[in-house]
Amino acid sequence: MQVTQKDLRSLTAAPILYSFRRCPYAMRARLALAVSGVEVELREVLLRDKPQAFLEASASATVPCLVASNRVIDESLDIMIWALDQHDPEGWLDMPKTGFEWVARADGPFKAALDRTKYATRYPECDSAKERDKASVFLSDLNNQLGEWIFATPSLADYAILPFVRQFAFIDKPWFDAQDWPDLHRWLQRFLSSDRFSSIMSKYETWHVGDPKVWFPHRESGHSQND
Repeated sequence: MQVTQKDLRSLTAAPILYSFRRCPYAMRARLALAVSGVEVELREVLLRDKPQAFLEASASATVPCLVASNRVIDESLDIMIWALDQHDPEGWLDMPKTGFEWVARADGPFKAALDRTKYATRYPECDSAKERDKASVFLSDLNNQLGEWIFATPSLADYAILPFVRQFAFIDKPWFDAQDWPDLHRWLQRFLSSDRFSSIMSKYETWHVGDPKVWFPHRESGHSQND
């Protein structure tokens, strides 16, 4: 049976997504919401001036945070699964169990090394070159795993990991492009040039109490400005 947008809105009871455009965790949450078609009220958060409603909702005070009718979801991977459990038209959850192992590696050792490479001044005890080497181990393994996708078809693993590979790539793009990771480069570039990536990267005004509601992925009101 075809699931209509009206059906999806009644199922989710207009959840609220607190998001920050450039955050890779928020990106992957928006990617899953976009593919699922589950509509949310998007509230763009300014991280240096977090609104009180967001702080009251999010125990960790981090984005993304989804406030549904009966629960608050404070982890981006859980938001992805929540959205796809309701509607998964491309079968992102139909992946081998090892998909979650790839995501765990990305969220764990790779993200730690990424942060210590990108934000070296925050970690004076670490050698940023060695941290980049640590991140490269994961990326080399991922390159060896990749065909067109991590598995035979696009899955949650691809879209949970891509925003973080993007973040790492732009720390030093010439260096990244020079690495012998041909399948990884193609995988990332296809994502960056896709309509899907463009659709989740629209710019929104910072949310304030009383602002018109902005719907994502189907915007009915409110202002957005494309790149």
